[in-house]
Amino acid sequence: MDRDPPPISGDDDVAQDHPGLRKIIHVDMDAFFASVEQRDNPQLRGKPVAVGGAGGRGVVAAASYEARLFGVRSAMPSVTASRLCPDLVFVRPRFDAYKQASRQIRLVFEHFTPIIEPLSLDEAYLDVTDDRLGIGSATRIAQLIRQEIRARTQLTASAGVSYNKFLAKLASDQNKPDGLCVIRPGEGSAFVAGLPIRRFHGVGPKAEERMQRLGIATGADLAGRDIAFLREHFGSMADYLYRAARGIDLRPVRAHRLRKSVGGERTFAEDIGSGAMLRETLENIIDIVWERIEAAGSEGQPVRGRTVTLKLKFNDFRIMTRATSLPHWVAGKDQFAEAARALLEAELPLPDPIRLMGLTLGNLEGAQDEKPPRDTAQLSLL
Repeated sequence: MDRDPPPISGDDDVAQDHPGLRKIIHVDMDAFFASVEQRDNPQLRGKPVAVGGAGGRGVVAAASYEARLFGVRSAMPSVTASRLCPDLVFVRPRFDAYKQASRQIRLVFEHFTPIIEPLSLDEAYLDVTDDRLGIGSATRIAQLIRQEIRARTQLTASAGVSYNKFLAKLASDQNKPDGLCVIRPGEGSAFVAGLPIRRFHGVGPKAEERMQRLGIATGADLAGRDIAFLREHFGSMADYLYRAARGIDLRPVRAHRLRKSVGGERTFAEDIGSGAMLRETLENIIDIVWERIEAAGSEGQPVRGRTVTLKLKFNDFRIMTRATSLPHWVAGKDQFAEAARALLEAELPLPDPIRLMGLTLGNLEGAQDEKPPRDTAQLSLL
C-alpha cells in the first residue's frame, strides 16, 4: 500500500511470485472536466471551478479540487454548490476538448498494453500481466503511464495497482489527486478491512445508512457477516459484498465486449423529486449519453438503435424502468431526446424522490467493440 514509490525492480512487483494472478492497473484522471478547463484557461487555475450550469436548475458535472474543499461535488444542484462556495466559477462543458484529451490518454495506454477496458472518458482498467515493452513491473508501468499522461496532456492521473479490478479501483482513489497506491498479493483483505463501507463501489448513501443500522461501518465489519445474513438483508448484492469484503474479484479486464446498448446512469448526492429538476437532469444525461453513442460508432457515424430505456431508482431502492421501441432506427440526437422525454413525462409526477437516473439506447446495429464508456461507471451530470 505504497504512496508514490520510487521505481522498483520486478521482484517487488504485484503478482511477481504468484503466477496465477493478474497485474491490473486502474487509471483515473483527477477532476478531469474541471482540470481540462483550468489547463485551457489560466485564469481558472487555483480557483474553485464547477463544470455545469449555474442557473437555478443547473447541476454540477465536475468540481475542481479547490471547489471540493468547500464540499462541492458532482451531481450536486448548482444552487447548493454556490451556497457552499460563494466564489465558485461555473463553466459550460466542452465535450470536444474532453474527448480530445481522452484520445491522447488512450494512446498512452496502448503503448503499454492492448488489454484496456475503458469505463468513461477519464477512467480505465489495464491488464499489464504481459506488457508490450517487457517491463514486467506493474508499478513501474503505472508510474510511466502517469508521467506520459502529464507530458502529453498537462493533466494529472491517479493510479491503483493490484492483482484484481476491485482492489485496483480502490487503490486508485486512495492517494488522490496525482497519487499511486499498490496493493500486493496478501495485502488485499487487510486493506479492505480498514476501509469505511462507503468506499465500496456500489454502496451509496442509502445503502451505507442501512449498513450502519446493522452495525456494519468498515470492511472488517462486513467480512464478519456470513453469506446468509448478507442475502437476507441485501439480496442480489450479497455475493458481491461477501467477496469484496475479502478482496476477491475474478472479473477479467475485457478489452473487447460486444455492445448491446449504450448508456449511463447517475446516483445523486441528494434525492430529487421536482419535475423541473428531473427534466434538467434528463437533459444532461441525454447530452452525455449521445456523446457515448457517437463514440461507439465507426467512421464518424453513431451506432443505430431502436429501443430507448429510462431507469429510475427511488429513495427506497425500488427500481422503475420504462422503454419504448421504435419501428425504425433512432435517426439522431433529437429523436433520441424526444423518446427519452416522453418516457419521463409519462411518469410525472413521481410518487417519491429518486436517487438514480439512467438512460440507454438498445437493440444496436453497427456498434464497435466496447470503447468508452461502460456498464457500471458513474455518469457526470451537467
